Amino acid sequence: MLIMKGIVSYRSVPRILTLIDEFTALSISWKPHFSSVINWTLRLGLGLLKQVTPVSWDWVAIMDYSIDVGTKKALVILRVRLDIYQQRQGAVRLQDCECIGLHVTETSTGKIIAEKLTATFEQSGRPVAILKDGGYDLQKGVRLWQDSLAQVELIDDIGHVIANALKSEYEKTDPYQNFTQLISEGSARLRQTKFAYLIPPKLRTKGRFQSISRLGDWSLVMMELFRIKGRAKEGSALQKLRQVFPKFTQLRPFLSQFSETTKIVSQIMEKVKLQGLTRQNNQECLKLLDELPDESVVKIRIIDWFEKHNKVYQKLGGIPLIVSTDIIESLFGKFKYINERSPHHDMNRSALLIPALCGKINEDTIDSTFKLVSHKNLQQWETENIPDTIQKKKRRFNRDNMEQKAGKIKVD
Repeated sequence: MLIMKGIVSYRSVPRILTLIDEFTALSISWKPHFSSVINWTLRLGLGLLKQVTPVSWDWVAIMDYSIDVGTKKALVILRVRLDIYQQRQGAVRLQDCECIGLHVTETSTGKIIAEKLTATFEQSGRPVAILKDGGYDLQKGVRLWQDSLAQVELIDDIGHVIANALKSEYEKTDPYQNFTQLISEGSARLRQTKFAYLIPPKLRTKGRFQSISRLGDWSLVMMELFRIKGRAKEGSALQKLRQVFPKFTQLRPFLSQFSETTKIVSQIMEKVKLQGLTRQNNQECLKLLDELPDESVVKIRIIDWFEKHNKVYQKLGGIPLIVSTDIIESLFGKFKYINERSPHHDMNRSALLIPALCGKINEDTIDSTFKLVSHKNLQQWETENIPDTIQKKKRRFNRDNMEQKAGKIKVD
């Protein structure tokens, strides 16, 4: 529970228990080694996967194939009730999800994904819809899986659709490139100075346009500052900004349009991520898009997305529709946070931690899974699902080399 709820490293658990024993009235006579904590947590994850069964209610499969686990990649499939937004208000939480599929592979191809989807849905039953991002391998995998089966509805993650639209609209334009070059050079001159708090949001190398709205918000603040006329006070923040961003005012026409666009798409994402796609916020979002020019790539693509998914919404009975894969990104974030401080040789098999971070885990759940899964089952799963890591190959090479020196190697 310290791992899953406290989100601490495996090595921290024995230390925390020692502190509780020494400085509280509780008496803990035995503290496990951190390697035992790892094995217990992974047994829980494996037990949860083994207990997946079909359910009577309609559900949506949320899938992603982007996380690196050691030298491998993991395909994760979550199950969420279709009517989750009718159950409660707010964005989907990890407690609302169940991990029904976890497949560790060296590569991600459409064929591999189709095979894993078949294996997963044979155990869990079939969803009414699949929610995914726009990755080519995921699209192809779902298409191959559907070739010989009844169709399920497909939902494209709103965040990736908007990010790709923003990328198409701006990435190759001169004003945007001049802007990113300006803030890159300015950031370098602000860093490690007393004005470091003025540094613009960092531009990500990968998935840059998924968080680009933060840069739009920063631009709005800076434009207000640069509206101040006259000489700036010596040593003031305004003087420093004028020095490190000398051509900022020349980009004002571009920044006004860029900031307005990112502000609108942020409002749209906030509505549909917190409420799901409904008839009401569909209309509200389309009204927001009216403020963008008709030729805007962002406007055109988002309108197309709403038209497509409004049909899905109606086919599924007018139930608020889950349209964001943010919850699986949150799951990956928790997993990485714990894994970063874990022993390197456990990196690949530690993917089994992922199912343990979903759903509502209590003492009864842990007891039932421990009765179902033994340490031997954990070792068997690792043998079948995790190909030899570099560390394993290194240890085997060293062992064989020592045996050869000792004359223990038999030559066929």
